[in-house]
Amino acid sequence: MLVYLRLLKESFGFAMNALRNNKLRTLLSLLGVTIGIFSIIAVLAAVDSLDRKITKDLSSLDKNTIYLMKFSFGPSDIPQWKREQFPNVKYDEYTYMKGAMTNTDQMGYQIFTKSESIKYESNTVSSINIVPVSHEFIDIQGLEFEKGRFYNESEANSGSMVIVLGNEIAKSLFEDAEPIGKNVRLYGKRFTVIGVLKKEGAGLFGDSNDTSAFIPVNVIRQLYGDNNDNLTNVIIFKPEKGVDMDAYKGEISQKLRNFRGLKAGEMDNFFINVFSGFTDFIDGIIGQMNLVGWVISGFSLLVGGFGIANIMFVSVKERTNLIGIQKSLGAKNRFILFQFLFEAIILSVIGGLIGLLMVWLIAFVLTKALDFEFVLGMGNILLGTGLAAIIGLVSGILPAIAASKLDPVEAIRTGM
Repeated sequence: MLVYLRLLKESFGFAMNALRNNKLRTLLSLLGVTIGIFSIIAVLAAVDSLDRKITKDLSSLDKNTIYLMKFSFGPSDIPQWKREQFPNVKYDEYTYMKGAMTNTDQMGYQIFTKSESIKYESNTVSSINIVPVSHEFIDIQGLEFEKGRFYNESEANSGSMVIVLGNEIAKSLFEDAEPIGKNVRLYGKRFTVIGVLKKEGAGLFGDSNDTSAFIPVNVIRQLYGDNNDNLTNVIIFKPEKGVDMDAYKGEISQKLRNFRGLKAGEMDNFFINVFSGFTDFIDGIIGQMNLVGWVISGFSLLVGGFGIANIMFVSVKERTNLIGIQKSLGAKNRFILFQFLFEAIILSVIGGLIGLLMVWLIAFVLTKALDFEFVLGMGNILLGTGLAAIIGLVSGILPAIAASKLDPVEAIRTGM
């Protein structure tokens, strides 16, 4: 064991000597490994950071959550012209389904509408994501509050002029003042602020609850009615745990078809979107991003491997005389092989560590500059280091074998 530790120490010394004596040649040869490790780990770190953000943003939603609406989350075999004829789900369908469905933990109603401006005294915040929802939404999405509360069933059903603000909106409107109980103007009407949500940070698609405002869904119904084509309505189902999802979707379809009077043989004029389908779609995209990163980076690693091999062949040629002397003094072939093999691995790992350092610096800068946390995890650091070591091992094996098989007399004579 001590022999190999000494061998490793000597190999490290030779690698450092190569860097000192042939800086430009060695750094250029290591560039391929550096770029390859940088490319792979940068992609993996970015994807991991995105995956972590998605998981955080969607953690409050059950993957079995179902969205019943006239649009589909994904591709559909139904022609577009046919889909455009589908009716919006209605509030009376929501109330009917709420009483008719079994095995349901929560059921809510939401309307997707355009952005608006909210005003308080002389302060105005524009492009606010208005979220008209029924009172069950707090239990479906698991909203967390900095202060105040969500509206209750009575306030929701009566269409009370109450509003829950996202964190950024509240700070922009009220600054350091107390927002609870204050009146803001929206849709030309006065709304009383009853709650402010905790800060979340940037959302998956840019928006988040920080820039959203929640109002009772019946406020929008009173303003625009139930047949406005500019609004998109959705019934949200949160089934009980352990429910057979196929049977549950079948019950939703059967109940709504009966309510709408669809005959046997007629196609559904609605879509039952399971949230897990959306998350699977996102996971597929993340997997493709990882694959593309590996393919592109593989070419850089291939070039880096050739660079390491070139360094080692040159190193063997420069140290032929020394190899001959070592062998004449009793050094075994295995000792010479490991010496050059360790040197190749050390050089490759140095290139990999430079690549990892570049990823860490870029992640640090982007995290500070953007409202998004880029994370270089320990798993990716170990992966990058391991890949670099493997590249060094594969690239150095032929030069190391060539060095170990040199005849000591010929090696000394050639090196003189």
